[in-house]
Amino acid sequence: MKKERILLILIGVILCIMIILTFLSVFKKDKEEEVSEITPFEEITEEEERQTMITLYYVNTETNTLMPEARVIDAKDLLENPYKTLVQELLAIPRNEKLKSALPEGVKVNDAVLEGNVATIDLSKEFIENQQNDNSKITLSVYAIVNTLTELNEVKFVKILVDNEEKQFFDENGNILDSLLTRFS
Repeated sequence: MKKERILLILIGVILCIMIILTFLSVFKKDKEEEVSEITPFEEITEEEERQTMITLYYVNTETNTLMPEARVIDAKDLLENPYKTLVQELLAIPRNEKLKSALPEGVKVNDAVLEGNVATIDLSKEFIENQQNDNSKITLSVYAIVNTLTELNEVKFVKILVDNEEKQFFDENGNILDSLLTRFS
């Protein structure tokens, strides 16, 4: 009786081990099939491979607030001076018809440098002159630049110069904006 009982237990254990091994082999086979390599239908060109997504901030013409617009550009354009390139992209016409550039016409980007986590942007005098000292427009322009540049991980603060001179900017309520600007949410 005792021998029969031990034999039944032993057969039960062997059956359990066989079931577990069968399950594991099926599961492993499914995993191997999932890892199969996918071949693209079309070859990707070198130019397409260099494409990168950037986020630019423009003014919504309906709400007069900043809105992001994603744009795909050639990453090669960002190699020399990405900060200057991004601000220059803000001068371009947005793709969305409900958006417009926050920067005034005629403004030029003289220079842009990164020191630590501060991007310093030097703009031409048209940045102030072509906004007729309208603090509301200047605030939108300033934060279009700040929000665009702080999309980059390395940029935490932005300093804006006009013809290589520090200027005080005022918000629409007449309050002085900090010289080291942070992202406006």
